[in-house]
Amino acid sequence: MQSTIVNTIKAFFELKKSKRSRHIPFLASFCVGIPLFYGWYFDALAMGLQASLGGLVILYYQPNAPFRKRMVTMLVSSLGFVLSLGVGLGFSFNPYVSAVVLGFFAMGIHLTTSYFKIKPPGNFFFIMIASMASCQSYAVELIHNKIGFLFLGTMLACFLALCHGLLWNKKSLTTETFTTQVKKRKFVSLIDSIVIGICISISLILGHILEMQNPYWIPISCLAILQGISKQHVWERMIHRIVGTFIGIGICWLILLVCTTPLSICISIFVLQYLVEVLIVKNYALAIIFITPMTILLAEIGSSFTANTEIMVSARFLDITIGSVIGFMGGWLIYNQRFKNEATHHLRKVNIFIRKSRKS
Repeated sequence: MQSTIVNTIKAFFELKKSKRSRHIPFLASFCVGIPLFYGWYFDALAMGLQASLGGLVILYYQPNAPFRKRMVTMLVSSLGFVLSLGVGLGFSFNPYVSAVVLGFFAMGIHLTTSYFKIKPPGNFFFIMIASMASCQSYAVELIHNKIGFLFLGTMLACFLALCHGLLWNKKSLTTETFTTQVKKRKFVSLIDSIVIGICISISLILGHILEMQNPYWIPISCLAILQGISKQHVWERMIHRIVGTFIGIGICWLILLVCTTPLSICISIFVLQYLVEVLIVKNYALAIIFITPMTILLAEIGSSFTANTEIMVSARFLDITIGSVIGFMGGWLIYNQRFKNEATHHLRKVNIFIRKSRKS
């Protein structure tokens, strides 16, 4: 226990070396910031926010991959963003129906990203967008507008990625071979997907039961913890997320005290996005400190949050803490070998039974 605590504290301050292109933080900032500034200029921050969420697709850009693979990945991810938003909005008519659908959607997304071994952030932003959309008020007449603006944001990101690829194509190519690899242990991937889907669904249902103002923070935090690659990593991510969230909320509170105009908030989001992309590959805990205020500002920029800053900040900390705990329990199941063996054994029996039934 003592060594675990010491390692967790060390990991909080350790800065890892990264071979990531230095252009990516700038690309991410522009993809998120440009739609927000356009929305501010034309007095349509809500639409600018929708487009800026689409701009996050730039995080799936692979600067070291061959040029064709980069652009195909960007386009397919953009379609995935649109699908995620459509699923979330389409089933938002009932909170509990949307929570169940979100669970199945998370299962499918995780199976797909695991099958094709999509690099980080993997399934995260697809499920995040679907989760946020499922908590919005149901209005059929506005669905096509929201999807359209999100799609514009993804196209802006694809255009900037295209410009980057044309300007730095020769410098970015490496001798690494990029191939699509298929995960052979299909039952293990299926078990992981089921656990993730159940955790995401339970998180959103719990948020509705507790009547949280924005219940999607709970499944988003849960999903962030489930991104861990081992029991130790899941534990560290939970501790880092809770501590980083506590510090980040303090920073958010200070930003809201200083930045009282929509323009100043847009500038803050632009800067925070850059800091997040610089730190996320070096130290997750430090990145969380800036992810927290950035996501809060992105989610609340279109509402009258400045009047109830203290209430909003305390609510976000409670949401994120609950989600982190649920994510830790889900991660413990995913990396519990005994549970995996039992689940795999039962799935194989079911598979054999289905095959025999088909033959008969």
